[in-house]
Amino acid sequence: MSVSDRADATGDAPVIGITSYLEQAQTGVWDVRASFLPQVYLNAVTDVGGIATVLPPQPVSPEIARRIVAGLDGLILSGGADIDPSRYGADPHERTGAPRTDRDEFEAALIEAALEVQLPLLGICRGAQMLNVELGGTLQQHLPDVVGDDRYQIGAGVFNEIEVEVDEGSRIAEILGDDRRAGAHLYHHQAIGEVGEGLAVTSRTEDGVIESLELPDHPFGVAVQWHPEENTADRRLFQGLVDAARTYRTAGGAGTVRKENA
Repeated sequence: MSVSDRADATGDAPVIGITSYLEQAQTGVWDVRASFLPQVYLNAVTDVGGIATVLPPQPVSPEIARRIVAGLDGLILSGGADIDPSRYGADPHERTGAPRTDRDEFEAALIEAALEVQLPLLGICRGAQMLNVELGGTLQQHLPDVVGDDRYQIGAGVFNEIEVEVDEGSRIAEILGDDRRAGAHLYHHQAIGEVGEGLAVTSRTEDGVIESLELPDHPFGVAVQWHPEENTADRRLFQGLVDAARTYRTAGGAGTVRKENA
């Protein structure tokens, strides 16, 4: 029996929300704005026994964000477009993409609501950057200016794979187990600058670029700059998230945390 079959059989498959973005899409006779998320994110969740649900950018208030989070057992902040530099007090670099303020505002509200109830979360690429920015950190807007070439985003939708080793004793190291190395699929022209409040750096490349962060005071608050969803042979990060989400749901989820904080 597969992991997914076991989850279904026991009725304990946790619901993992995955943020998406709005893009112009063509299908048949239609050419419309649509919620877009690569299927690899969905597969990464379902492969390890989770239920994936897509969260499109939409008008949001703190209360709406809390309602969304209340229906989840875990959250993935997915990759995507550049974050508006005004969110971290910077002017846009000439290579920074046009602002996607709808997604920025939606994800910022979800992060705040998720941290409030200690919802297990995994930030991926842009998601790691968004978490850092919302906790008061900054970004390096164009890595080639720093490292001198395009090794972190070679372009044309091609991921550059390197090996990353996370720090011993970190939450990510616990997830990865005996082998603290991960094959990191890179596609980012921006990177973490100043680290946000409460975040700990858990890995860097040889040239000093931060590749993973975590929230030591959060039950499962992990963020990686690489794209683990692209590595079908290594689902350890997603397994860690789904396991934490199952524990969170069993403990009563957001409602229990709010009662304890009342």
